Amino acid sequence: MSQLHKFLFDGLPVRGMLVQLTDVWQEVLQRRADNLETGAYPEPVRHLLGEMTAAAVLMQSNIKFNGALVMQIFGDGPLKLAVVEVNPDLSLRATAKVVGTLRDNSSLPEMVNVNNEGRCAITLDPLSKLPGQQPYQGVVPLFDDQRNKLDKFSDVLQHYMLQSEQLDTTLVLAANDTTAAGLLIQRLPLKGEGNLAAKASMEDEDEIGRNEDYNRISILAASLKPGELLGLDAETILRRLFWEETLVRFEPLTPKFACSCSNERVSNMIRSLGSDEVESILAERGNVEVGCDFCGRQYRYDAVDAAQIFTGVPTAGSGTSSLQ
Repeated sequence: MSQLHKFLFDGLPVRGMLVQLTDVWQEVLQRRADNLETGAYPEPVRHLLGEMTAAAVLMQSNIKFNGALVMQIFGDGPLKLAVVEVNPDLSLRATAKVVGTLRDNSSLPEMVNVNNEGRCAITLDPLSKLPGQQPYQGVVPLFDDQRNKLDKFSDVLQHYMLQSEQLDTTLVLAANDTTAAGLLIQRLPLKGEGNLAAKASMEDEDEIGRNEDYNRISILAASLKPGELLGLDAETILRRLFWEETLVRFEPLTPKFACSCSNERVSNMIRSLGSDEVESILAERGNVEVGCDFCGRQYRYDAVDAAQIFTGVPTAGSGTSSLQ
């Protein structure tokens, strides 16, 4: 079963989270493999999308936000777009669009950042928006401050966390065809740390001690190998890494797969095309077909269904899916 474990280091300004997605991640891959039009993802895309999915769960559970966290990576390589969406209850979905061919061991730059045009975007989309409220979005490039291409997705996110939250973060990610997993270690902010006056009044000795605590735990976390993260259970991982520390553990949470596609959303999308465009599609194909890239569900609307969309009459269409 997929689980997320949260913990604190007793008496130290450091928190951590460990996620291991098994059944959830396997369902994401299976739905894609069962899509006759697209087929399974290439191996390097499965690897990257798995790391993104684990990271998105960690980031969603690390913030107090009543809305969806959407993580995207896009650029100028064969992998045009990869998207993961995680809701506050840790329900999630993920997809990727590949155009062209990839080597079995293609790197992150080869997939999405050939000419340093690659970007990673994190969007926080509130469930209940106020009038005029827009989602918050942060975007970072897939290169460091010296414009050197980043080969690891964890490095991209560590750079993002340092820029957006100004908090030191250590992230270890790994994925294969059965598990997507991640370990996050983060230095806790001081009360009022964002206040310059509070920063100026801090004792240098206290700050040095806080940094030493975080640095020691960060080094231990970074020693975790991908095979260990994917193959060992959470209890074994935490005991091996932090056996000298006292951990305060919380009840594990259970991520699950869920897709938010619906007849209403698809109808709104069809309506946005305009009646002339929809009539043209109907004349050519006999019906309007829309497939969900996340779950594989196929929605089909005939001429009667389409007419009801534009007259405001509710319609269920004839959405079908081989996986429910």
